[in-house]
Amino acid sequence: MPTNKKQEAPLLPVYLIVGEDALKRDAVMKRLRARLSALGDLSFNADEFNGETALGGDVVAACNTVPFASPVRLVEVRAADKLKKADAEALVSYLSSPSGSTVLALVAEKLAKNTRLYKAVAAHGKTAVIDCAPLKRNELPKTVRAMAAGHGVTLTEGAARALVDLVGENTVHLDSELKKIALAHRGTDAVNEHEIMGLVARTAEVKPWEFVDALAARDARKCLLLLGRMESVSPHALLAMCTTRLRELVCARALADRGNPRGVAAALKIPDWRCKNHAAWARGFTAAELRRAIVSARDTERAMKSGADAQAAFLDWVLSVTAR
Repeated sequence: MPTNKKQEAPLLPVYLIVGEDALKRDAVMKRLRARLSALGDLSFNADEFNGETALGGDVVAACNTVPFASPVRLVEVRAADKLKKADAEALVSYLSSPSGSTVLALVAEKLAKNTRLYKAVAAHGKTAVIDCAPLKRNELPKTVRAMAAGHGVTLTEGAARALVDLVGENTVHLDSELKKIALAHRGTDAVNEHEIMGLVARTAEVKPWEFVDALAARDARKCLLLLGRMESVSPHALLAMCTTRLRELVCARALADRGNPRGVAAALKIPDWRCKNHAAWARGFTAAELRRAIVSARDTERAMKSGADAQAAFLDWVLSVTAR
């Protein structure tokens, strides 16, 4: 009798589950475990290793172990990108003739495509490497709303953006917060931004480029707000990044004055997306203001290196640059 059920592809002897999205990696491993559990009892036929401490020989021995009351075994190596060179080489040798009754799952945040281990896995087929790259930040709110539906709640667009702003881009952390929100929410209305602000504590630190963008836009209020959320970034590093941006705006201003505002990316040798707002930001300064900002950045750096309170000196400089 014909069936509409999609036939699963044959199991490969090895999979590399690689990417910075931890939730995706966990989901892939959950599906793989469920598929293997349907074939036999994994409680007697599964081994887990940590790449930071695992010995290649031990992993290979586990892979070559005969399954018990099952046609297949699972050997999982987490943090496979942390394997020492000799241990990774042991797996490369094993993968030249792997066991037919074992699935080796290598889980990693990053593993360069030019490494011998990556190539050894990829040689087993196009589906051997499973990409778990994270979404771009502007794609996350839509994904967060879909994740929320899985927990039985609906989020407004503003609520999803607020959650990403508060928690950051780690999907495991986002999913954990959504579980808490689902438990706390009452009624059938969508969770709104105000509810998110009341339920979720800020755990994400602001990215430095967000602060630099606010400075370029001469938004003093936003600069002060963001600066309070950047505990681990030194004022010295921020000053250097801001000065680089100001030099870019000098270039953008000069090109605009010459009637070539679209030549910024080529002149700075950076992608178009990185300078899409440069022309608008540059118009917010006069050429003299940009020069003064760069000169005062030099003076501020000298003061910071000469014993002045670095945070206070940097803040004074920011306020002088953003003042209109």
